[in-house]
Amino acid sequence: MPTENAPADMSLATDLLGRIDYGRVAASMRALPFLVPARHIVSRGRVLLRMHGRHGYPQACVGQVVAYGADSVDPVRPLSPGGQWSVQVVGACEAADPSAAELDRLGPAPRAVDGRPYEPVYLSVTPQFATVHSTDDGLRRQFGP
Repeated sequence: MPTENAPADMSLATDLLGRIDYGRVAASMRALPFLVPARHIVSRGRVLLRMHGRHGYPQACVGQVVAYGADSVDPVRPLSPGGQWSVQVVGACEAADPSAAELDRLGPAPRAVDGRPYEPVYLSVTPQFATVHSTDDGLRRQFGP
């Protein structure tokens, strides 16, 4: 974990998160780590997540410090010549009640997960630390100077 987080790093991290729709929450449940996908938007200085409510993952996150990460890795072309980037924010996680505008930005939820009806749960991560990594100048190639 970084020992110092410049405001520019946090700004870049939240900007990058705003350019991609999905990421992964990392936390622990009963002392065991887990990683679960989530839909996200950046809103009011926080990362608003929508995740499936079953399996207990959201409940394990609330009141804890979690990591949320996303990237530009393309599973179809993993070695694309344009470079890749990844971003991670770490912060306190809370239950959230999104506004109508935020729900609209999140878009439609899936109908089912693992063959069972999708039960959306909304969480909010307030970033305290951020890291951004890029391979082969991937950030500049994708977003300019």
